[in-house]
Amino acid sequence: MGKASGEGKVIVFLQGPHGPFFYQLSRVLVAAGAEVFKFGFNQGDRAFWREDDTYLPFTGKPENWATEVREVLDDMGVTDIVLYGDTRHVHAEAIKAARDLGITVHCFEEGYLRPYWVTYERGGVNGYSRLVDMSVADMQAEIRDRDLELPDAPARWGDMRHHAFYGALYHGFILFRNRRYKNYRTHRDISVREEFRLHFRRLMAIPLHAAQRRAASLRIRRDGYVYHLALLQLSHDSSIQTHSPLRSMPEFIRLTIEGFAAGAPMHHHLVIKAHPLEDGRLPLRRVTMDTALEFGVSDRVHFVRGGKLAGLMNFARSVVTVNSTAAQQALWRGLPLKALGNSVYRKPEFVSEQTLEEFFADPWKPDARAYRDYRHYLLETSQVMGGFYSAKSRRRLIRGVVDQVLAAQDPYDSLQKENAAPKQQLRVVK
Repeated sequence: MGKASGEGKVIVFLQGPHGPFFYQLSRVLVAAGAEVFKFGFNQGDRAFWREDDTYLPFTGKPENWATEVREVLDDMGVTDIVLYGDTRHVHAEAIKAARDLGITVHCFEEGYLRPYWVTYERGGVNGYSRLVDMSVADMQAEIRDRDLELPDAPARWGDMRHHAFYGALYHGFILFRNRRYKNYRTHRDISVREEFRLHFRRLMAIPLHAAQRRAASLRIRRDGYVYHLALLQLSHDSSIQTHSPLRSMPEFIRLTIEGFAAGAPMHHHLVIKAHPLEDGRLPLRRVTMDTALEFGVSDRVHFVRGGKLAGLMNFARSVVTVNSTAAQQALWRGLPLKALGNSVYRKPEFVSEQTLEEFFADPWKPDARAYRDYRHYLLETSQVMGGFYSAKSRRRLIRGVVDQVLAAQDPYDSLQKENAAPKQQLRVVK
């Protein structure tokens, strides 16, 4: 990647993951010589940024943001912007302005190989990632001469308690101390008050939900039936709203159960697993059981709350999802996979193109060798070890990602450059 330096860089942070990660990353960038600022849109953004003189509050109306961000980026001579998630309105407008002005866009997202990794790319993530248009053959060519001992996919989600805590704290600041930001509008489809209530309720219910999940998972394993696993996501997440043909999890649940009822052998069961961060804004368990009853398979359909995935996935016959990153754990295990939406892993080598009915009847298996190469490529480029929420995970992530942020090229181009560099020859002295 060459010498990593922040000299001459003017970096503006936008919204990040809940908690102190963005501020802590900024401190290292300042130490590298960069000027760093932060755009804030509410008191939750302000609370985790500890400097007044580098904080840029946006208190105007949402319809004025596109004009203001363009003017600020231009006037300040900004060279880079850093953000988490690339589809929310304030980020989408900032990305448009940055591209017009020749500004580098650094995108963070939950890891494609989560848990245990974070995604760092430039320009866009998920359906806007460069990975979408790359073939597996191209990736294999890039890593042909590179040796890497691939780590196993960890069995645990990661910093879930910390995630819930910072989510509740962030929305608490907005709910109770947001007087300065009267024009603030959340990018979610519910109010800040309801968002805070759901985060707080989920935090308090973690022990109860864990007990319920363990009991349900134990029954599934104990009964010994053949089962397919359907992975739910968050209906409001950008992966669903922007990168899939569906608009909600009830819609996905209905399609999945309908395909299962039509195609699966009579002795097969279907386990529908909620996302680990599901907050209860939709009655997914009731939707699941009502739909199963409608299609006459209520005795063969089971609903499990979020949490650890490995125990269920280890014994599954196949996996169905829209575009969940958890599907990568299915591919790592060589399980047949059906994905209904756009994603970085939707390659012909990995994802079945069968109809749901055909898939549940006789699922097509992925190319395990091709997936191993694909995973190797991601670990060499966009996947950085660590996490956003616990202190230990943040430290590890910052150590791994700061030089990538400062590098002249993005992780994919850096790998190509390394591969293209002439190999150093040893001169034999006689």
